[in-house]
Amino acid sequence: MSSSLNIQLTNELRRFVDARASDDDIYATPSEYIRDLIRKDMEEQGIVLHVMEGLDDIKNGRFSSRSILDFKTKKS
Repeated sequence: MSSSLNIQLTNELRRFVDARASDDDIYATPSEYIRDLIRKDMEEQGIVLHVMEGLDDIKNGRFSSRSILDFKTKKS
C-alpha cells in the first residue's frame, strides 16, 4: 500500500529536485528521487545504530580479541 506526502520546497530546492529527476539523470520522477533519498537515509541510520551498539559493547566489556575471520576458520 502506498500513501502520499505533500511537501513544500523552496524554489532552489525544487529546481535541484527537478534537475535530478530528468532525462539527464537516473531518476525518472521527483518521487523516485525522494524515495531513494529516504531509503539511503534508512540504511545509514541502521549502520549508525550498529556502530552505537558496538561501542556500547566495548564500553561494557563485551568484546573478543578474536576477529570475525577467527570465528569463520573455527567453523570450517
